[in-house]
Amino acid sequence: MGQPEVLLVFSAVSGKRDLHMALKIAYHPHLYLGESMKREKLDKIKRKLERHPRFSGVFLVVLSRSPHDQLEIYSAKQLRWRYYTKYPPYVVGIAANQAEALTVVKNMVEECLKEREDCALKEYLKC
Repeated sequence: MGQPEVLLVFSAVSGKRDLHMALKIAYHPHLYLGESMKREKLDKIKRKLERHPRFSGVFLVVLSRSPHDQLEIYSAKQLRWRYYTKYPPYVVGIAANQAEALTVVKNMVEECLKEREDCALKEYLKC
């Protein structure tokens, strides 16, 4: 992956210029969406996530970087942490809230069990 894109953002709250890193988020080709998420608004949601994560108001299901875990669920607001400019997440699902994100994970697990007869979500989602 190349260098993250650097944006200069003018803060309306403080009146000062703020250095903002645009994230290069990777998305699963078959992105799992929560019930209230509309597929036709997906491009707009992705742009918000990459440019202004604190305003996106969604929860993400991502592949875990830990070898001991498979998936993580967190608020997109976390993407403004500097860690994610260096290590952008691989998003496999987007939901409107945490409960909906759990339902998305449940659907992933059921689909994985049906197709592979195991629960190796990382391998299943990387294919």
